[in-house]
Formats: sequence, structure tokens, C-alpha cells
Amino acid sequence: MKRESKQKKLTDENITRYTRNFWKILFGIFVIAALFIFAVRIGVFGKLPSFEELENPKSNLASEVLSDDLKVLGTYYKHNRSNVKYSELSPNLVEALISTEDKRFYSHSGIDYSRTITTVFHTLMGNKQGGSTITQQLALNLFSEKRERNTLKRIMQKFQEWITAVRLERSYTKEEIITMYFNTVDFGAYNTFGIKSAARTYFNTTPDQLQPEEAAILVGMLKGTYLYSPVKFPERALARRNQVLNNMGRQNFLTDDELEKAKSTPITLKLNISSYGEGLAPYFRAVLKGVIRSEFKRLSITKADGTPYDLDRDGLRVYTPINFAMQEHAESAQKEWMEKLQRDFDKQYKNIDPFKGKNANLLVTGMRRSDRYRTLKDDGLSEEQIKLEFQKKVPMSVFTYKGSVDTIMSPMDSIRYNKLFLQNAVMSMEPKTGHIKAWVGGVDFEHFKFDHVKQAERQVGSTAKPFTYAVAIDNGYSPCFTVPNHSRTYGNWTPRGTARGGDPITIKNALKYSQNFASAYIINEVQAGNVAALTKKMGITSNVPSYPSIALGAYEASVFDMVGAYSAFVNHGTWIEPTMILRIEDKNGAPIYEKTPKVVKAINSESAYIMVDMLKGVVDGGTGSRLRRAEYGGLTNPMGGKTGTTNDNSDAWFIGITPELVTGVWTGAEDRGIRFHSMALGQGAQAALPIFGLYMNRVFNDKSLHYSQEDFPLPPGGLTREIDCSKYVKFYGTPTEEAELNDDRLGF
Repeated sequence: MKRESKQKKLTDENITRYTRNFWKILFGIFVIAALFIFAVRIGVFGKLPSFEELENPKSNLASEVLSDDLKVLGTYYKHNRSNVKYSELSPNLVEALISTEDKRFYSHSGIDYSRTITTVFHTLMGNKQGGSTITQQLALNLFSEKRERNTLKRIMQKFQEWITAVRLERSYTKEEIITMYFNTVDFGAYNTFGIKSAARTYFNTTPDQLQPEEAAILVGMLKGTYLYSPVKFPERALARRNQVLNNMGRQNFLTDDELEKAKSTPITLKLNISSYGEGLAPYFRAVLKGVIRSEFKRLSITKADGTPYDLDRDGLRVYTPINFAMQEHAESAQKEWMEKLQRDFDKQYKNIDPFKGKNANLLVTGMRRSDRYRTLKDDGLSEEQIKLEFQKKVPMSVFTYKGSVDTIMSPMDSIRYNKLFLQNAVMSMEPKTGHIKAWVGGVDFEHFKFDHVKQAERQVGSTAKPFTYAVAIDNGYSPCFTVPNHSRTYGNWTPRGTARGGDPITIKNALKYSQNFASAYIINEVQAGNVAALTKKMGITSNVPSYPSIALGAYEASVFDMVGAYSAFVNHGTWIEPTMILRIEDKNGAPIYEKTPKVVKAINSESAYIMVDMLKGVVDGGTGSRLRRAEYGGLTNPMGGKTGTTNDNSDAWFIGITPELVTGVWTGAEDRGIRFHSMALGQGAQAALPIFGLYMNRVFNDKSLHYSQEDFPLPPGGLTREIDCSKYVKFYGTPTEEAELNDDRLGF
């Protein structure tokens, strides 16, 4: 009995010891687990995002460039993604996502424990199954660079996701989590991030307009954007779509009839593949990007933490004065005329090699300017080796007015091909506000990236003459004052030209018929230094030398500056800095920049009005009279302007003015040696003016726009000088439009 009692006592003691050890072990496991979770939470195994980072996730977000009517002109992006609000999501999207990815989304608090246990069981049985909730997937989208492949690291990452998911659930509503998820998800191909970008890329629509079958395609892709791509694998994508639709049906999001209708609908894609040049005004947006960076740097505009804003990642909204419809009108007018002009240009070089004589080095110069040349140079190739590489034929895409064409061509032949394309620039601006309404910097952004509105400076020719006449008028000269109109020598400069319109000639007619001899006489009277000073005061930022030949345009300027300068004439002598930006907001809608343009009173208001009246004469019977013909716009309302043609027809200009718009047009090849041989085709009245006419015709006929077709208003206080020269002088004859000939041979 004693022995049995002793054995029982030992057994009880063992049970007590084992029980105590069990609880110790269990408690130890609990403590270790708690310490592990705490260590994960404080970032021992990798930094977790702070609450502030949860509120402001650092995921790449495209910045949008908006027109004055709040339409998206285009975007700047590292990843092509723009955010949407929950109200901008189709219910079909939300229902497709929940029924497929997380059926208990509205009942769990970030982690679906029953689903997690089931997933672990299936994984152990060899049937791998996804167990992440939408909130966990959002955590991975927001705060992980990539899904880890290393098993141990992936386990650590999973704990980080769980903790972040719980914090997300505590900080946001279910609707906010759904919205953030759709804004951060990667759709793989075409650099497409977020549902807004995906809806536009695959169906050319917005997320709120997606039908059930379209929503099911996009949600189905989330299981594998490559495997279930409707572009690469349409049959597989169709099966996956129908599986998502079935899920929606089982969750009673679709009726039986709706389900069958959606499943029987074939996949119909409307691909709208994004690129930097996609959208309107690509040249404008390219230049604007540099302007914004410069302004942010100048004003030290940074984020709250002191780091610079990144236009490609920070989701800014850039509000511009560009008008969507006017930009379309400018681009279509340019294309219509330039396609015709290019055909005429090509004819003259049909049997002529343009790269001989003075142009012999143009191809080598073009080669050395190319990215391909710089790359080969960096790789250590010699000049001769590089030249050989440029003779090898390679696949490439080239520009035509019918669209890009894939071909096989040597890089040197592509340089030859591209240099024979005429380029063009158009800028349209409101003179009273400085707001730029349209900007076309070239004929095709994809193939010719260089902007000819602001980045290029070309010889201005006779478009410079109004500055000389403005100095005279502002110093008391009457537009009816007569001046000599024959060849004279001034120091060692003898300007060339042909006397038309009479000798002597009124100042008004001298501008009307673009007379070189009269212009040279006037600048000699008012002094070149005064003309150069006024030219700079009116916003020309390039070098304007104090030489008499600047009266004939013997200097270079940009279309951007010239339009701003002419706007001062229309705006009663007040120059307003051309404005590209109205304001900029951060991704939360908080304003971070607002543009205040510079304003300068350049000339007397009455003098400015007289100049406007003289510029009207250029259109009414002068070198710009083609605007009144139907084929050049057929415009009948009051307007003015000035043509410009440089020596050898290398640069053709027209700057047109109306009471509420000033528009500048330039046409020429990349190199001055490539040009029209005939002045009939290469002059400003033929190569530039028609684009202004076609553009303004579209603007005036657009019922959504309301620009005045009335006459220019008188200056404040009215006129004190007589501008009707018919009361004072006799008319001496009618010159032709080809009377304009400019001299860029300075002789200095």
C-alpha cells in the first residue's frame, strides 16, 4: 500500500510539474510572440511606415497638367497613375474586387483569421492559395518595393503587412481603403498604375463608366497582369473575366440575367496607350516642366519635410491658361497647312542634293548632336568607327504626315530624311492677361522633341520693323509723316531692297508694304540704341545689338518673346509677361504656387493704338492681305499683323493681332541652309500667315469661344493725332506682297 501511495504521489508531482512547465512554455511562447510582434512594430526587422506616411503614402503619383477648362492636357509620371475618389469608382469595380479578392472585407478588421488558417492548411497540403485581404494587399502595394522571394524574409514581410493592415483599418474607413487600393494597384503593361490609368488604357473611359464585364477584366488581371492580359492572352483573360463575373453572381451583385449578358459579351478593347507625348500640347508640357522646376528652385518651394517636389511622383495639379479647344484648333491648322507646304518643299529637292556646297557639313553636325553619337563616344569608339556605325542599317520609326512608319534605314540616312522636314511654331496669347491659350512647338513631338516656341531663337526679319516705327511714333512722329524711300548708305551699311509704294512714302505705308529703305532712314533718325532699348522693354530677352540693321530684323528672337512684344501694342502699350502657369496644387489640393506676371508700361497708350492701326494696314492691302482670301482663312473682321522673311527664305514669320488675341507663327527648317529657293513659297505671307488664318477661322467659328470680332478699342482719353493719311498725302501706287526683302548682312 505504501508503495502504491508513493507511486501515486510521484505521479501527481509529475503531472503538476508537467502542467507548470506547459504553462511556462505557453507563457514563454506568448511573451516571445508578443516581443516578436513588438520588434516588428518598432522596425527591428525593417522600418514600418509612420502614421504620417500612412496618411501620405510615398507611392508614385502622376502630376496632371490641366487646361483653363479643367481638362487634362497630359501628365508627368514615373508610373502612369492618377488618383480617383471613391465616388468616381463604378459599383461594378468595387463588387468585382470584393467578390473575388475578399468576400468578408466589410466584416474583418484587416486580417481574415479564418481565411488565414484555411490558407495555411491548404498550403501545407500542397494546394497554394492566396490568403491576403484587400487591406493586406494595400499594405504591400503602399509600403513594399516588391514581394520578397526568400521564404524567411517573406514571413517577416507578412507580419509587417498584418501590422500595417490593422493600422490601416484603424485609421481609414472601408471606402477609403478600397479607394487607396484601386489607386495603388499595378496593372503591369504600358506603365499603367491605378484604376484611372487602367480604365483609360484598356477601355478609353473613366472608372465610373466601367461596365460589369469591363470591371471584371481589370479585377481579373490583378491575379497576374501578364498571364491575364486581354491584349496578349485574350482567351485566358476571357476565362478569368467570366470567373470574376461568376463570383459577382454568387455574391448577388449581379442578377442571373445580368450575369449571362455580361458573360456573353465579347472582350472589346479600346486601347489608349500612354506616352509622354500623349495628349494635347506636348511641346508646351515639356517646356513647362522645366519652368516649374526653375520656379520651385528660385522660390525654394519644397514639401513639409524640406525635400524638393518631384513632378513625376508627387501627384501635383498644374493649372494652365491653355484652352483645350484652341489648342486643338492650333494643332489642326498647323498640320493642315504644313502638310501642303511640305509637299511643295519636297518638290524642289526632288532632283537636288541639298547637302552639298555650303551644306556639306550639316549631316556630320546632325550626327554629332544625336544621342546615338554621344552613346557611342562614351563607349570609347573613335570618330571613324562611329561614322561606320552610322552607315549600318537598323530598324527604326520615321515621321510622315500620314503617321509613323516602321522601316530599316541607316542613322545617317535618317538624319538626312529628318533635316528635310520643315518645322513650325505657333503661340497664341491674350494680350490683356498674358494668358497663353495655344502652343505648338513643332510638327510632331514623338520624332522632333525640340520646341520652336520658346527654346528656339530665329532671325526675325521684318517682324522687327514695328519696334523701329514705335520709337518714332512714341517720339511725336505722325504716321502720315513722309520719309525717303530709296537706297542710301549709313556709315558702312547700305541696306538692300526694292522701293515700292512711293518715294517719299508715309510711315504708315512704309510699314504696310514693309519697305527696307524707309525703315533704314527712320532708325537712323531715332537712333538704333533707342530702338534696341524699346525692343528689350517689350520683352525680347535675346541679344538685340544697337546696330541700324536691327530695323530690318538682323537679330534672333523666340516666338514666345515676339508674341509677348506685339501684345503690348494691343494692350495700350503695357507689356504683360506671357503666362504658362496659373497655379499649382499638391496632391491634397493645397496651393503651393501661384503665378504673378511681370507688367511693364512700354510705350504711350496713344502710340500703341497708332501702331495697331498701322499693323491693320498690313492686312488691309499690305503684305498680309492674303488673310482676306478664302484659301488663307477668309477673315473679314478687323485685325492686323506683320509678315517677316529673312534672307534666302530661311525663316518665315507672321504675327497677327486681334483685340483679344495675339498669335505668332514661324516656319523654317532645322538648319538655315535647308530652305525654299523661291520667295513665292518661302516668304512669311505663304509659309506662316496661312496657319494664322486657318487657326483664327476655327477660333471665331467655335461657338464655345467668345473672342471679339469688333474693332480695336480707342486708347483711354481718345486720339489727339490724325491717323487718316488720305487727308494729307497722295497714294503712289500698289506694291506686290513679294515687296518684302530683308537684309541680314550686318556689315559690322
